Amino acid sequence: MNKQYQKIYDVVRADMERVDNCLLLNPELQPELDSELENFLKAPSKRIRSLMTILYLRASKMYLLPAHYELLASVELIHNASLIHDDVIDESKLRRGRKSLNAKFDNQLAVISGDYLLGEVLKKLVKIGSIPVIDVFADTVKSMCLGEVNQYFNKYKKTDIEKYVEKSSQKTASLFESALKASIMLAGNDVDDKSLEFASNFGLAFQIRDDLLNIKNSDTTKSASDLEEGIYNAPVILADNINDGIEKTKDLLNNYVNCAKLCIDDLENSIYKKSLIELLELLEDV
Repeated sequence: MNKQYQKIYDVVRADMERVDNCLLLNPELQPELDSELENFLKAPSKRIRSLMTILYLRASKMYLLPAHYELLASVELIHNASLIHDDVIDESKLRRGRKSLNAKFDNQLAVISGDYLLGEVLKKLVKIGSIPVIDVFADTVKSMCLGEVNQYFNKYKKTDIEKYVEKSSQKTASLFESALKASIMLAGNDVDDKSLEFASNFGLAFQIRDDLLNIKNSDTTKSASDLEEGIYNAPVILADNINDGIEKTKDLLNNYVNCAKLCIDDLENSIYKKSLIELLELLEDV
């Protein structure tokens, strides 16, 4: 974490540590795999989906229940399961600067490990006991899979920006949106359009930033770039000249950041709202 992110994180550190505690797995697999999964989940990670959600709930003066931390741990487990599966699909050898599970073991065990984490998600969601919340996450996992399928069939194709945004919404923004939507539902509040728009815009901005880092070769935690794998994202789609494409993609990123800011404009001023704005502004730092 950079210093600014650490400062934001510290505003809700106690909440974030409770999420981390809910991520602990029972050692029931083979010892070597148990250890590897534990290290994978404990590896330096921003937990940005949980951070965004907790800051929004606190800024909206919603009370966090013990179940909220289990729910957000479920979000993080879904995200981590998708990373394990992505590494198999992309034949990646690195993840977060370490050997990926498929490189450490093989594809078969990596797929099963990702599925195992999804099994842990199901246990947590059933324990929470809310059918509407389970339904939210069922739709989310389906959406994430649709995004992967669409990306697969569009490899080495320069699609239009609308299809890129749709794929990014399915693969990435949907989990941000569901984290906030399900958390608001769990707090007993009505989910309004502005909260969903905020989370969606935040998630899209996050994905666009990630794609910018990837095309600029700034992300050293992965073993290959999207471009090398035939995945053409916004910087490629928006211009024939890659430098021009990067600048236009920055404009697209800033647009989603500004839209997200507008969605929380009506929230009462507080340290939590201030931190949300600062978190959004960090996304523009590419």
